[in-house]
Amino acid sequence: MPIKKTKEEKIPLQKIMPSGKKEDSFFEQVYEVARQIPRGRVTSYGAIAACLGAKSSSRMVGWAMNGAHLLKPKVPAHRVVNRNGMLSGKMHFGEPDRMQQLLEKEGIAVKDDKVTDFKTLFWDPSAEL
Repeated sequence: MPIKKTKEEKIPLQKIMPSGKKEDSFFEQVYEVARQIPRGRVTSYGAIAACLGAKSSSRMVGWAMNGAHLLKPKVPAHRVVNRNGMLSGKMHFGEPDRMQQLLEKEGIAVKDDKVTDFKTLFWDPSAEL
Protein backbone atom coordinates (compact mmCIF):
# COMPACT_ATOMS: atom_id res chain seq x y z
CA MET A 1 0.00 0.00 0.00
CA PRO A 2 1.52 3.37 -1.02
CA ILE A 3 2.23 5.93 1.66
CA LYS A 4 -0.01 8.98 1.41
CA LYS A 5 1.52 12.39 1.78
CA THR A 6 0.02 14.35 4.63
CA LYS A 7 1.83 17.59 3.82
CA GLU A 8 2.38 19.32 0.56
CA GLU A 9 6.07 19.08 -0.29
CA LYS A 10 7.65 22.30 -1.47
CA ILE A 11 10.62 22.65 -3.77
CA PRO A 12 13.56 24.30 -1.98
CA LEU A 13 14.24 27.23 -4.31
CA GLN A 14 17.34 28.12 -2.35
CA LYS A 15 19.29 24.91 -2.99
CA ILE A 16 22.17 27.00 -4.31
CA MET A 17 22.53 30.61 -3.35
CA PRO A 18 25.51 32.13 -5.18
CA SER A 19 24.87 35.44 -3.44
CA GLY A 20 24.76 33.81 0.00
CA LYS A 21 21.51 35.67 0.72
CA LYS A 22 18.59 33.51 1.83
CA GLU A 23 16.00 36.25 1.35
CA ASP A 24 16.47 36.62 -2.42
CA SER A 25 13.40 36.20 -4.60
CA PHE A 26 13.40 33.50 -7.28
CA PHE A 27 14.15 36.12 -9.96
CA GLU A 28 17.09 37.47 -7.91
CA GLN A 29 18.43 33.93 -7.53
CA VAL A 30 18.15 33.49 -11.31
CA TYR A 31 20.07 36.73 -11.87
CA GLU A 32 22.82 35.69 -9.45
CA VAL A 33 23.32 32.39 -11.28
CA ALA A 34 23.24 34.12 -14.70
CA ARG A 35 25.86 36.65 -13.57
CA GLN A 36 28.24 33.75 -13.01
CA ILE A 37 28.03 32.33 -16.54
CA PRO A 38 31.57 32.73 -17.89
CA ARG A 39 32.20 34.90 -20.93
CA GLY A 40 32.18 32.73 -24.05
CA ARG A 41 29.88 30.10 -22.51
CA VAL A 42 26.10 29.59 -22.51
CA THR A 43 23.56 27.82 -20.34
CA SER A 44 19.87 27.02 -20.61
CA TYR A 45 16.76 28.17 -18.79
CA GLY A 46 16.27 24.62 -17.53
CA ALA A 47 19.84 24.34 -16.23
CA ILE A 48 19.37 27.48 -14.14
CA ALA A 49 16.03 26.20 -12.84
CA ALA A 50 17.57 22.84 -11.91
CA CYS A 51 20.47 24.59 -10.18
CA LEU A 52 17.99 26.45 -8.00
CA GLY A 53 16.13 23.26 -7.10
CA ALA A 54 13.14 24.11 -9.29
CA LYS A 55 13.70 21.82 -12.26
CA SER A 56 10.22 22.36 -13.70
CA SER A 57 10.50 26.17 -13.60
CA SER A 58 12.44 26.84 -16.79
CA ARG A 59 9.65 29.12 -18.05
CA MET A 60 9.93 31.21 -14.89
CA VAL A 61 13.65 31.55 -15.60
CA GLY A 62 12.66 32.74 -19.07
CA TRP A 63 10.34 35.35 -17.57
CA ALA A 64 13.16 36.52 -15.31
CA MET A 65 15.45 36.86 -18.33
CA ASN A 66 12.94 38.95 -20.34
CA GLY A 67 14.18 42.27 -18.99
CA ALA A 68 17.32 41.13 -17.21
CA HIS A 69 19.69 42.67 -19.75
CA LEU A 70 18.52 46.10 -18.54
CA LEU A 71 19.36 45.51 -14.85
CA LYS A 72 22.23 46.87 -12.80
CA PRO A 73 24.51 45.20 -11.98
CA LYS A 74 24.40 43.71 -15.45
CA VAL A 75 22.93 40.28 -16.08
CA PRO A 76 24.36 38.56 -19.20
CA ALA A 77 20.93 37.38 -20.36
CA HIS A 78 22.30 36.80 -23.87
CA ARG A 79 24.18 33.77 -22.47
CA VAL A 80 20.92 32.00 -21.57
CA VAL A 81 19.36 30.02 -24.41
CA ASN A 82 16.87 27.18 -24.70
CA ARG A 83 17.77 23.52 -24.15
CA ASN A 84 18.70 23.11 -27.82
CA GLY A 85 20.92 26.18 -27.99
CA MET A 86 18.32 28.31 -29.78
CA LEU A 87 18.20 32.07 -29.17
CA SER A 88 14.59 31.85 -28.04
CA GLY A 89 14.78 35.09 -26.03
CA LYS A 90 16.22 37.26 -28.80
CA MET A 91 13.05 39.34 -29.17
CA HIS A 92 13.66 40.90 -25.75
CA PHE A 93 16.88 42.64 -26.78
CA GLY A 94 15.33 45.54 -28.69
CA GLU A 95 16.95 44.71 -32.03
CA PRO A 96 16.38 41.38 -33.84
CA ASP A 97 20.10 40.53 -34.03
CA ARG A 98 21.30 42.06 -30.75
CA MET A 99 21.46 38.77 -28.79
CA GLN A 100 23.43 37.12 -31.59
CA GLN A 101 25.79 40.11 -31.80
CA LEU A 102 26.51 39.94 -28.06
CA LEU A 103 27.26 36.21 -28.26
CA GLU A 104 29.47 36.62 -31.33
CA LYS A 105 31.38 39.42 -29.59
CA GLU A 106 32.31 36.76 -26.99
CA GLY A 107 33.47 34.33 -29.68
CA ILE A 108 30.30 32.21 -29.75
CA ALA A 109 29.28 31.23 -33.28
CA VAL A 110 25.57 31.44 -34.08
CA LYS A 111 23.89 30.15 -37.23
CA ASP A 112 20.15 30.26 -37.93
CA ASP A 113 19.47 31.56 -34.39
CA LYS A 114 21.29 28.60 -32.80
CA VAL A 115 24.61 28.35 -30.93
CA THR A 116 26.59 26.14 -33.32
CA ASP A 117 28.74 24.35 -30.73
CA PHE A 118 26.17 24.31 -27.94
CA LYS A 119 27.25 21.06 -26.26
CA THR A 120 30.88 22.20 -26.02
CA LEU A 121 30.04 25.71 -24.83
CA PHE A 122 27.32 24.62 -22.40
CA TRP A 123 27.98 25.71 -18.81
CA ASP A 124 26.14 23.65 -16.18
CA PRO A 125 25.59 25.76 -13.06
CA SER A 126 24.68 22.69 -10.98
CA ALA A 127 28.14 21.25 -11.66
CA GLU A 128 30.05 24.53 -11.50
CA LEU A 129 28.56 26.27 -8.46
